[in-house]
Amino acid sequence: MTQLSYLNLEEPFGREGDDLVLPLATKGYTPKGILDTMNHRMIYLPFGILAILLLALLLWASVALLFFGALSTAFTRMGFSWSDALLLLAASLVGAGMNIPLFTLESKVPVVREAFVRSFGMVYRVPVMKTVTNETTVAVNVGGALIPVLVSAYLLLSYPTAAAVALGGTAIVALVTYTVARPIRGLGIATPIFIPPLAAAASALLLTAAFSPIPEGRFVTAYVGGVLGTLIGADLLNLPRISDLGAPVASIGGAGTFDGIFLTGVIAVLIV
Repeated sequence: MTQLSYLNLEEPFGREGDDLVLPLATKGYTPKGILDTMNHRMIYLPFGILAILLLALLLWASVALLFFGALSTAFTRMGFSWSDALLLLAASLVGAGMNIPLFTLESKVPVVREAFVRSFGMVYRVPVMKTVTNETTVAVNVGGALIPVLVSAYLLLSYPTAAAVALGGTAIVALVTYTVARPIRGLGIATPIFIPPLAAAASALLLTAAFSPIPEGRFVTAYVGGVLGTLIGADLLNLPRISDLGAPVASIGGAGTFDGIFLTGVIAVLIV
C-alpha cells in the first residue's frame, strides 16, 4: 500500500521521514506562491490569439452560410432557381439601408414646460402647458418591404390557382398580427417575432390541404400570407396610431432584411 505523506513547507528541507524532500524554502518559495504557479499553469490558451480570431471568423462565416442557405432553400421551394434566390437575397441586403419616403403625418402633443417669472426680486418657476406639433415621416424600406411585396405579386401571378388560397391566408395572418401588435412610443409598432410566421404556416397548411391542388400552393400561401398579412396587420392597419407615437420616422420594413415582414414569409415557407 502506498502511503501519502504531506510535505512541511515551513521547514527548509522537510521533516525526516517525508517521502519527498525539496529545498523549497531555501529557494524563496512559499505555499501561496506554489499554488499561484500551479493555477497559472492550469489556465492557459491552447492556441494563439491569431488562431482564436481565425476560428471565430470561421464560425461566423459558417453561421452566415447556414443562414443564407436556409433563405435560398425557402426561395427555391417557391420555384425560384438558386441564382434567382441569391439575386433576391443580394437585392434585399443592398436595399436594407434604403428608405423611400411616402408621406408625413402630423400630431399635436401636449407638453408641460417650465416658465420663469420674476416678481419683487424673486424668481418663480411656473409650469406651462403647450402644444407641440410632431412630424412623422412614413417611408417604405426597399429590402424589408418593397422586394417581399414584389415577390408576393410575382408568385400570385405565376400561380393563379393558388391566389385565392394565398389571399385567404393573408387575411388570417393580418387578423392575428393586428391582434398581437403593440404600439411603443418613440419606436413604432412591435409584434412578437414568432407569432406571424406560425400563423402563416398554420393557415397555409390548413387552407392548401382543403382547397389547393398544386404542391407549390402551400409554399406560395405561406410566403404571400406571411408577407402581406404582416404588412397589413402590423403596419397598414396601425397607421392611425403612428402619428401619436412620437417617432420621427416610421419605416415599413424598416429593419431591412431582418425585419418581421421579410422573415415572416421566409420562416413560414421553411416551416411548411
